[in-house]
Amino acid sequence: MRKNKVDIITLGCSKNLVDSEQLMCQFKASGYTVAHDPDRVNGEIVIVNTCGFIGAAQEESVNMILDLEEAKRKGRIGKLFVMGCLSERFMQDLKRELPGVDRFYGKFNWKNVLKDIGKSYHSALANERLLSTPPHYAWLKIAEGCNRRCSYCSIPIITGKYKSRPMDEIVSEARLMAGRGVRELQVIAQDLTYYGLDSCGRLALPELVERLSDIPGIEWIRLHYAYPVRFPYALLRVMRERDNVCKYLDIALQHVSDRILKLMHRRITRLETCELIERIREEVPGIHLRTTFMVGHPGETEDDFDELTAFVEKTRFERMGAFAYSHEAETWSYLHYKDDIPDEIKQRRLDTLMSMQQSIAAGISEAKTGKILKTVIDRREGDYYVGRTEFDSPEIDPEVFVKSDRRLRVGNFYSVLIEEADVFELYGKV
Repeated sequence: MRKNKVDIITLGCSKNLVDSEQLMCQFKASGYTVAHDPDRVNGEIVIVNTCGFIGAAQEESVNMILDLEEAKRKGRIGKLFVMGCLSERFMQDLKRELPGVDRFYGKFNWKNVLKDIGKSYHSALANERLLSTPPHYAWLKIAEGCNRRCSYCSIPIITGKYKSRPMDEIVSEARLMAGRGVRELQVIAQDLTYYGLDSCGRLALPELVERLSDIPGIEWIRLHYAYPVRFPYALLRVMRERDNVCKYLDIALQHVSDRILKLMHRRITRLETCELIERIREEVPGIHLRTTFMVGHPGETEDDFDELTAFVEKTRFERMGAFAYSHEAETWSYLHYKDDIPDEIKQRRLDTLMSMQQSIAAGISEAKTGKILKTVIDRREGDYYVGRTEFDSPEIDPEVFVKSDRRLRVGNFYSVLIEEADVFELYGKV
């Protein structure tokens, strides 16, 4: 066990990661050595920032805590704290089942960690973070919570109602990061589309993105987790006119069958979905859309699933993920629907959908051969530099493997000629 060292382990989404980075900054300001997701966990204090979204994520979080309880019993680590979405949702159950944890914190009271170990919270550093990403890009969280109340989703139960961050505060944080070398912002929220409605009564995302794009040094701004209802169409003009706003939009659609959309409480129809996609692609030529679909929602028939696969085949999303329905306690689905789709059918539908998307993605990647694409370099790996285009978000989208006779700088942008492609990677040269 290393004295004066804090190990922070983040599970789940990038929004959790932002919380961890803020906490890391506070510990560093209090004189601690801080490690994020270390290869060797041996800190005087270990903090697990948990995910509680679906069953698989909950299981991963609990297993991590159990492993660390064992490490604590053997003297390899000191105090063990747990924070985040899982403990926000199941605090009392966790206290009973995991006695080796010294303290539990929820999603929003993690600042109390510092007070509980006799340290002060540094208010002047409230919007500062110790980045766990490569220094040229960062996640920028613009809101917390969600008001949508989809039938299957536990997020509003965990995070509460939507709360937009003040725009000036967000822009100030982005300026601070740009001044320290961040050149790419991944703008995130549970629902980007809703930004501003709660605080100023209007769809303010277009204005925010425009102000972010004015910040000197910011080369790319990429948008994650929009919602299709009440889409702020003024955003499309900003994406089209501003060179540093990536032609990339992550917008989860979940399904396309009108019957299932109604059961999901999505408040949108298939026709409205198609009109939205058509307008986005028309107003922002070349845009890459990332979406997510759910299979196995209660009541989904083979006809509903066939409608979904036909839609995916026709629409050809540039990026797509999918997941199987999880029957989550306290959600509308849990209280009012029976989880009536067997796991083997959910898995078959999931495999079918992703196999179809793999073929679509291969064709989209192949179409990039012969093109010159602006590429940021993220790292060196063997004989290659590895980077991404504006159409690729870190960790989830394809990467570009670049051969170069000259030394390339991580975090810099280069024009790369794409020479080969497969489903998951592009290959090229500067």
